[in-house]
Amino acid sequence: MSIQMSELRMKNFLAVRVSGKLAREDYRQFVPEFERLLRDKGKIRVLLEMVDFHGWQPGALWEDLKFDVAHFSHLERLAMVGDRSWEKGMSVFCKPFTTAEIRYFDRRDMAKARAWLEQD
Repeated sequence: MSIQMSELRMKNFLAVRVSGKLAREDYRQFVPEFERLLRDKGKIRVLLEMVDFHGWQPGALWEDLKFDVAHFSHLERLAMVGDRSWEKGMSVFCKPFTTAEIRYFDRRDMAKARAWLEQD
């Protein structure tokens, strides 16, 4: 599985771990869970952890674009955690597609990413 999700102690905090190449099926798992949390909790803060992540299959890239359009203003903060320069670049590339505050953290700074998400 390319996506693993878990709600964390904060009321509107979703941790998402992605690995490998994301497929269209991964979005069929992720999107309903995100939308449930959105209905229950309001704007969401997401910790996106990229572990041995290799991007998207073509169908998944389309699903990602549809998600970005549908949820443009539903993310409050997005902490992207990885260890590759292109992943850091992706955090800059994503900014026009959301109203969320986005920050990139190196894997060794996972605790800082969580602390930033928990700040008021």
